[in-house]
Amino acid sequence: MTAAVLDGVATAAAVKDELRVRVDALRGVGATPGLATLLVGDDPASRSYVAGKHRDCDEVGIRSVRVELPATATDADVRAAIRDLDDAREVTGIIVQLPLPAGLDELAMLEAVDPVKDADGLHPVNLGRLVLGVQGVVDAPLPCTPSACLELLVRHGVPIAGAEVCVIGRGLTVGRSIGLLLTRRGIDATVTLTHSRTRDLADHVRRADVVVAAVGSPHLVQPAWVRPGAAVLDVGITRERILADGRARLLGDVHPGVADVAGWLSPVPGGVGPMTRVMLLDNVVRAAERAIA
Repeated sequence: MTAAVLDGVATAAAVKDELRVRVDALRGVGATPGLATLLVGDDPASRSYVAGKHRDCDEVGIRSVRVELPATATDADVRAAIRDLDDAREVTGIIVQLPLPAGLDELAMLEAVDPVKDADGLHPVNLGRLVLGVQGVVDAPLPCTPSACLELLVRHGVPIAGAEVCVIGRGLTVGRSIGLLLTRRGIDATVTLTHSRTRDLADHVRRADVVVAAVGSPHLVQPAWVRPGAAVLDVGITRERILADGRARLLGDVHPGVADVAGWLSPVPGGVGPMTRVMLLDNVVRAAERAIA
């Protein structure tokens, strides 16, 4: 058996095509969506990530706004910048790029963003709405990486209703929020959340129809752990520096040999990552659509 590829690049391209249509429709009623990024300091990885967001916006016609503050910015400086973006009518989504420089409270800054403009879908208010929204449409931004995982599965025809899903990792970005999405009525998966203190982790994985590995531990998930034919989403990424010039290769949480066992497998890179980026754009567009509804 060779796993079918859960192709995040091709799927993200298809979603972008759909977003362009929606953005054009919004423009027709004078409601162009806009994404604002707030970068504090000059971390190279963060700067690269932010630049990618603005390229994505250009591809689908979303207006983008860049706000940059020096690493010496105070708590008051950052709050003031967020407040300005909260008040800006042309902005329908905001990203406060992490990590923030030492001394700034990241959680407090994320909470300062207007929940309506929370492009990442991780504001406590929006996660609370996801908890309460057991069925029907959730009228709030959804967490991007869990949404990306679900979208990949659905668009590749992976059965989800009634499926046993094993999530490895309890971080906020994926592990602690994906179960809220996958267990909603109409999606109907059964989700087990595992972590570093879970006993017999391999046994939990073997029982799963769908595995979501989001730890950041290279090649943690071994071929012998995976049920033949299961769908495996490789979310965690580790950068391994291998060259003298500092360039790195990306390693996922899933051993390459899993491709010989699984029915579906998302690659690293090119799997969940591109889809996470495009689901952020979806949140920005949805915010603009909600504003005119």
